Order: sequence, then C-alpha cells, then structure tokens
Amino acid sequence: MKFKNILAKIKKNAGSILFYAVILIFIFSPTAKAWLLQGIISTGFFKAEIKKEQLKDFSVAPAFSFTDPNGNTITSESLKGKVVFINFWATWCPPCRAEMPSLDKLYKDLQSDDHLVFLFVNEDEDTQKAIKYIENNNFSIPLYNRLSVSAEIFSGTLPTTIVLNKEGKIVLKHEGMADYDNEKFIKQLKELE
Repeated sequence: MKFKNILAKIKKNAGSILFYAVILIFIFSPTAKAWLLQGIISTGFFKAEIKKEQLKDFSVAPAFSFTDPNGNTITSESLKGKVVFINFWATWCPPCRAEMPSLDKLYKDLQSDDHLVFLFVNEDEDTQKAIKYIENNNFSIPLYNRLSVSAEIFSGTLPTTIVLNKEGKIVLKHEGMADYDNEKFIKQLKELE
C-alpha cells in the first residue's frame, strides 16, 4: 500500500521532480553549465570588441613569461612587434569551456598569420588534464603554463583574455566569456598588425 502511495506521489509531481533534477545537473555539472553558456554566447550578446577610442589610454604590458608543455619559454620580450592574444582558462571553469569552441575556431582561422601569436594559458593544477580536454574535444589551441605574470595582465578571474598590439600595449582586457570568432573582432585583430 505504501509503495502505491509513493508511486502516485511521484507521478503527481513528475514535472517538479524533473525540473529540480535539471537544475541540479546545471548546478553540479561543469559540462552542462558550459553547454548552457555556449548557447548564451551564440546569441551574439557576448561579442569581443577592441574599442578604438580607448586605445590611446592603454599602457605597455608588464613583462610576462609562459612555458609550453615541452618546457620552452615564451617571454614578452620575444613577442615584440607581434600582436599577442592571451587567454587564461581552466577545464573546471564552465565559462572557459563555453568560449573554447569560439577560441579554437579563431585560432584555426588565424594561426598562419605570422604577425599574430596565440597563447592559451592553462590554469589547471594538472596540465595533463588540460591536454586531455583539448585532445578529447579536437581543439588545436597551443597550451601554455604561466611562469610570471603581473596582476595587471591576470588577476585570477577566469576566463580572462588579453590582446597586446605590436608595441606591447594592452588593447583589450576582457574578464568573462565572449565570442571571439566573429567578423568584427577578427577585423580588429588584423588592423592591429
């Protein structure tokens, strides 16, 4: 008798149970959150933009250095004369995961441009986890780890994207997710060359 009562209550409240189950999935699953945020990014409300009227207000970026998985070091000094696109991200960060397809497409479209350098900086403690994430999603982005970076460039907010012009000035600092693979932003990057 009790089992029938329980079954009747479940049937009566099936909609509510399903609703709360979906909410719990989005709360506890980074993949589900990333999927939802990716849908939000695709609406076009989160397009990246380099605002020309602010270019004169930016200062030269402080020195920084990163390493690739092979231990090769990249420094700000070695990138002088190039436009530098830096993205700080982590596999556990749903907004980072949401913007990753856009970033990967941007990288694939512009990787052959000799005047542009992409640095995707992994903030996971376990680099292998980031490498596995990139491989499992068929992303092509080059992975780097942070050696030394000032708070002016990266204060800990994920994701954070920085663009430096050829003079090493910060022309974009965006904290939070965005769509970088859009015609306007690509044009703005190319105009910096």
